[in-house]
Amino acid sequence: MADARRGTVITVFSTASAVGKTLIGINMAAELAREGFRVCLADLDLQFGDVCNYLQLDPVYTIADAVRAMERSNDAFSVQDYLTTYDRYDVPFGVLAAPLKLEEAYNLQTADIKQVLLQLQLKFDFVVIDTASTFSEVNLMAMELSTIISFLGIVDFIPTIKNMKSGSDTIRGLGYDANKIRMILNRSNSKTRIDLQDVEQLLGEEFYHVLPNDFGTATRSIKTGCPLVLDTKPSPLKTELRNLVARYTGRPLEEVEEKEESNSSWFSKLFR
Repeated sequence: MADARRGTVITVFSTASAVGKTLIGINMAAELAREGFRVCLADLDLQFGDVCNYLQLDPVYTIADAVRAMERSNDAFSVQDYLTTYDRYDVPFGVLAAPLKLEEAYNLQTADIKQVLLQLQLKFDFVVIDTASTFSEVNLMAMELSTIISFLGIVDFIPTIKNMKSGSDTIRGLGYDANKIRMILNRSNSKTRIDLQDVEQLLGEEFYHVLPNDFGTATRSIKTGCPLVLDTKPSPLKTELRNLVARYTGRPLEEVEEKEESNSSWFSKLFR
């Protein structure tokens, strides 16, 4: 799936807030890293990014620092110098943090952000992008650059579904290949009187993947700063997140799990 020269870009987007974009983006990055890929998670929610909060990271540098360094000396610029490493259970991946100050977010130019992302593509097998819930210039650039757009929705209230429909129509109106856009439903079995089939009929397609509602497990993940896919405790949400990434990489989940088991000695398990 990845280009011979550039890494695969997966953008996680939604037209609604509080639907789980950041949690799912973090788990995509962690699962890809767990499978042995070189991964960077870029937080492009420039004003209110939460990736580092979720992962309990204290970044020294952010995307704002990276852009300033690139402007000073493009030839000497190395994007990896401005990443924060997350490492849990010997599963590391890079994080490009959102700006720490609002004024830094306002001063960033889309063209500069694109150049940073292009450098990340050259260094990593996968670049996962977390976004704000708007059709901003930055988000449209990220979507254009993406191999896959993970369009996330939940079925809870009519306004949320209306925004999902509007967002879906807008993205498809941009002329992307149909296979580039993957509709993902989060919290599928949460209590609601809205029928899933009615929503799919309104959208004009079935959801590519369905993630179960697992509020307790998701909350524990945020509190501990540990992605669900790295947690030793089993959960339906953890399983389906791994299944989603397996579909993206084209690697059967059974193959991934067998590899993990064969690489895990009794000694390493003892300290998990």
